[in-house]
Amino acid sequence: MSRLRLLIVLSVLSIIGILAVQAIWVRNAYALRERQFRQSAFIALQDVADDVAQLNHFTINRYAVTQLSPDYFIVNTDAPIDPVTLEAFIQRSLQQHHLITDYEYGIYNCETDRMVYGAYVSTSSSTPLTTGIQGKNLPKFPRYTYYFGIRFPNQTGFVAGQLSGWLWSTVAVLVVVMFFGYTLSVVLKQRRLTEVQRDFINNITHELQTPVSTIRVAADVLQSDAILQQPDRLKQYARVMGEESRRLQKQINSVLQLARSERNGFVLDREVIDLHELMTTVADRFAPYVTLGLMAPDARLQADRYHLETSLNNLIDNALKYCTTTPCVLLETRLERGQLIWSVKDNGIGIAPEHQKAVFHQFFRVTSGHTHNVKGFGLGLYYVHQVMRAHGWRLTLTSQPDQGSTFAIACPYLKSVRVNERKSECPSGAKVV
Repeated sequence: MSRLRLLIVLSVLSIIGILAVQAIWVRNAYALRERQFRQSAFIALQDVADDVAQLNHFTINRYAVTQLSPDYFIVNTDAPIDPVTLEAFIQRSLQQHHLITDYEYGIYNCETDRMVYGAYVSTSSSTPLTTGIQGKNLPKFPRYTYYFGIRFPNQTGFVAGQLSGWLWSTVAVLVVVMFFGYTLSVVLKQRRLTEVQRDFINNITHELQTPVSTIRVAADVLQSDAILQQPDRLKQYARVMGEESRRLQKQINSVLQLARSERNGFVLDREVIDLHELMTTVADRFAPYVTLGLMAPDARLQADRYHLETSLNNLIDNALKYCTTTPCVLLETRLERGQLIWSVKDNGIGIAPEHQKAVFHQFFRVTSGHTHNVKGFGLGLYYVHQVMRAHGWRLTLTSQPDQGSTFAIACPYLKSVRVNERKSECPSGAKVV
């Protein structure tokens, strides 16, 4: 167990380290590409300034480009220039330096201290957009008499597009991490399943050995000649063999029933069932510990009688086993919001909130310390949950430790069949409240 925990911790730390290193690499690569973009833009705009100077037959003896922000530059021209010519220079220079991205620019006039022309140039359109740009103010720079300002609004997207290799590598790392995490979860799930199966094998071995051993001892006694002279003792051992054989048959049936349902699913043989009648019959079987509270005037439904009766038996059997005082089980029915609600309520030890979902899992049993206080296979509530789901009914559990449990099932009833409201009587000790 400690090795597995150590493996999990080291694996998680490794994944975090890989993701952290990848994030740092991507951030550094982005910063490098961003610097390269600014340097390329600076050189390209310096070339534009040289082209303008050559066009006007003078030489610029200093750097003509000033960067005011990460995506905004101003370029000194020292002379007025035609917007069409300037735009041609800009386009050519940016393409030469592989800066294929949108930009907007404006030309400053020193005589009016205003921008005389401006346009937004998109790589997806060859026609500059000039609407709303002309006439705007540009800041005045004492060093520059004539200049134009240029901004790259999509600089972030352009730089990110240059990182396609890094982005794909990041995606590959994330995919590997996800597969690793999924593999780790499968390993943990298989480990838990192995532990559950081991507990199940231990439980079933003990549960099956006990009646088999008892039957073998009783059979040895019955084979002796002296037993024929003791009729009372003979009847006692015959009764023990009958009880243990029925117990063994019940345990085998529960395992075979689960195996059949897992292999073929629940094949429901639906028929019209009077739930009140069924509850009365089941309550008589568990008398005098069961009380009936049959409040629904109409309790007829479409269900598989065998699976429904077996589920009811399992719920009552659990209520009787997990009780430290005199068991008191209440079977109730009522109509609520157009549905038939029937429930099994007990005064048992209850179920802690952290176990209430797991009790419906296969082989799961709530333990006390490292031992099970009540013998069993952990199949009863799993079977009940499967039956309810096969019928399309909703099963809810309400429970608190030492305050008992209530299993409530909501299902549709047959509205077309009306039954006169009656008081059901439970024979042989089962009571109706």
